[in-house]
Amino acid sequence: MTVYAEDIEIGQSASYARTVTEKDIALFGEATGDMNPVHFDEAYAATTPFKTRIAHGMLTAGYFSAVLGTKLPGAGSIYASQTLAFKAPVRIGDEVVATCTVIAKDRRRVTLSCIATVGETVVAEGEAVLLAPARPKA
Repeated sequence: MTVYAEDIEIGQSASYARTVTEKDIALFGEATGDMNPVHFDEAYAATTPFKTRIAHGMLTAGYFSAVLGTKLPGAGSIYASQTLAFKAPVRIGDEVVATCTVIAKDRRRVTLSCIATVGETVVAEGEAVLLAPARPKA
């Protein structure tokens, strides 16, 4: 799906939901090399403030990328920047809902507020700036 720059409006939003699995954490760790024991070692994680294993924060942030690259603006968009603040841990079995909402637009440059939640809890938030695709010339 692609929403062309000309059709994007302030307030427009899209979401992506995913339940975090053991496999997601394993694959993310393998792909990135982030093998921090808080993600992989239950005994170690029990000694942390989280008391159990948690998902990588950047895995959660990746769900913003899923929204922006597949839904709004979607295919053809170019991710320019992203600010992030991690607010709460995400655990195996949690359903994360990532929602991105257009808050500013200057021609093809689009700024979106990005919020990820587990239930009512905000687990990550920030702002993304993208270059939205222009409608192809006929």
